[in-house]
Amino acid sequence: MTLYTKTGDSGQTSFFGGKRVFKNHLRINAYGSIDELNSVLGLVMSKLDDKRVEDFINTIQKDLFRISSHLAGAVTNLTNIPARVNDLEKIIDNLVIKLPNLSNFILPEGIESATLVFFARSVARRTERELVALSREEKIDSAILMYFNRLSDLLFIIARYLNFKAGVLETIWEDK
Repeated sequence: MTLYTKTGDSGQTSFFGGKRVFKNHLRINAYGSIDELNSVLGLVMSKLDDKRVEDFINTIQKDLFRISSHLAGAVTNLTNIPARVNDLEKIIDNLVIKLPNLSNFILPEGIESATLVFFARSVARRTERELVALSREEKIDSAILMYFNRLSDLLFIIARYLNFKAGVLETIWEDK
């Protein structure tokens, strides 16, 4: 069996179930960005040395596959996504108490794993914007939007946590 089918050569692709759409369809863009985010998180995983953070991210990657499959039209159960939003909030709460208070914008920099997490956060934020655009045209599960909003918060906190744990001071953005 070959990997290529040639069915997308004219700029179209199929959802689960066979409906053909152009590859720039809002839904394709949304789950394409989820795929990109999942790949960035895979890169993050390759640079981590914190088992707890690895476990968080691995679970997130599984969530992303579930959400992406759902958006592609597969019969996928999303009933656990609201509970996963609560899980993300608990992780945020547990990490944020370890960090210094933040009252300014910070630059997305630091150790390699943290900067990759900051990058993943920006991909998550773009994905969220694409999901919002899709939700204005088609009905999608509102828990997906909540999940991505919380996910970007979690990724920000994880990046800060990794830098803090490594002893790297945050650079405050100053408008000079």
